[in-house]
Amino acid sequence: MDIHTLVLALALGNLSLCAALFFFEYESKKSLTLSTWAIAKQCQAAGWFLLYFRGVVPELLAGPLANIVLLAGFALDAGALWQGFGRSRWRNYLYPALSVAAGALLAFHILDVAPAIRIAAGSVFVGFFFLAGVLALARAWRGASMLRRYLVVAMFVLSLLVVGRGLLTAAYPDGLSWVGPNLMQLLGFGGFYLMMLVNAFGYLLLSREHLQSEMARLETTDALTDVPNRRGFYQALAPWMALARRPGQPTAMIILALDQFKRVNDGYGHAAGDAALKTMVETCKKQLRDSDLMGRLGGAEFAIQLPRTGLEDALMVAERIRKAIEVMPVKTERAIIKLTASMGVTTIRADDSTVSLFKRADEALQAAKVRGENQVAQPPEPLSTEVLS
Repeated sequence: MDIHTLVLALALGNLSLCAALFFFEYESKKSLTLSTWAIAKQCQAAGWFLLYFRGVVPELLAGPLANIVLLAGFALDAGALWQGFGRSRWRNYLYPALSVAAGALLAFHILDVAPAIRIAAGSVFVGFFFLAGVLALARAWRGASMLRRYLVVAMFVLSLLVVGRGLLTAAYPDGLSWVGPNLMQLLGFGGFYLMMLVNAFGYLLLSREHLQSEMARLETTDALTDVPNRRGFYQALAPWMALARRPGQPTAMIILALDQFKRVNDGYGHAAGDAALKTMVETCKKQLRDSDLMGRLGGAEFAIQLPRTGLEDALMVAERIRKAIEVMPVKTERAIIKLTASMGVTTIRADDSTVSLFKRADEALQAAKVRGENQVAQPPEPLSTEVLS
């Protein structure tokens, strides 16, 4: 494949990606990340088309303008990756860098700098922006998936290939003894082609991976309060149930239920009830350690797991939480709501199953409610029976 055909393939490849992105989620609002990536592909398609028609369109369009548009596309590629990982301030850094790079390329054209120098500068700028995307992917390397790690390595190698080709062109404009100028140029455009493929497939696969991860998270997370739901809490509890069969520090369990919560929903609306639940969860978290776990069992009932905590200490934690909820104001549009909570406290025993553990904790909760609510209680002692003879 000659260079002219390769440039056309780059233009058509990016154009086909633009078309696919246009029809992707056509009837729904696209995310800012996807929109940024779509604009990046449009810029790259336009830049490659201008280069393909060099000699047909004015040199100003096919030369500096085409390169500037291409740079903008590579910069937005990196921006889309940073946006995808929650770094929305990427514009504060990439836009100034893009302005400097575009100004330098335009100055080289006006000053009629040697073509080899212009090629080297353009390659270095492209490599810089591509490496900016690599840095976005390389964040949290230890917890990254194998797909992300592969993309980091592949994109880094391609960046070095493009930059190295540009620097070799500047240093040896007539080529080396074993690599002619045409082959060197072909290698450079081949690197751009691989960049397009790796970036496109990598971005789409990362989006799919993120979607699968989010779906898996939602299966075990309560959407309103962002704590584990019943299924997620039971999964997290399982290893601690196993540890309870071994000698060592106990693990405590608190069952918490907001008192008269139905009146909040009936009197102020479900929006106020949702606000009350979220405020209550945040209040509880402030009283807990990082190792403690809070989950929503359903409605206004929650469970709190306290690893390496005995019954007496767990009762103190529950009492602290109870007082914090009691003085917690929930501001809504219609009123400021005051809440109270009842709690049952127990510890995991060696012979416990999940059923027996929650039954005992629920008995403690019912005991707290019988006392008049806004109370902390532990399971009642089993009644001893005597056989009279």
